[in-house]
Amino acid sequence: MSLDSVRAFFRAHAPDLEVVVTEESSATVALAAAAHGVEPAQIAKTICLRAGEQPMLIVAGGLARIDNRKFRDRFGAKARMLDAEEVVRLTSHPVGGVCPFGLATELPVYCDVSLRAYEEVVPAAGATNAAVRVPTGRLSELTGAEWVDVCQ
Repeated sequence: MSLDSVRAFFRAHAPDLEVVVTEESSATVALAAAAHGVEPAQIAKTICLRAGEQPMLIVAGGLARIDNRKFRDRFGAKARMLDAEEVVRLTSHPVGGVCPFGLATELPVYCDVSLRAYEEVVPAAGATNAAVRVPTGRLSELTGAEWVDVCQ
């Protein structure tokens, strides 16, 4: 269902973008970079967090790490990772395939400035072997994301 919901999202909002399904896994940044022939930092990983009671998605460059101080300053709470079961329940996507497209529930999406180093980024697409190439600015437009600086 998850890959289907992502494909449906792109059919409705960006029919010019193609979901690429590979034979090999792209469930980690290193595997995704190898599968799609890009630098690891160009992978747009989606991190599922909670600030207080608010779940959210942070999309960041593949090598970026959440900076706890910056996150707390921006959101007023400590970042807490969601467990795998909650990730699937909220997004419909399995860990390793989480993306900000075709979500099961409406969640706030934030794009970290670490993505701006590239004109095009490669986020997952709802499965551990699926991704999409998307211009960086368009990623934020398609998801209604707010740009933030919360990574090291």
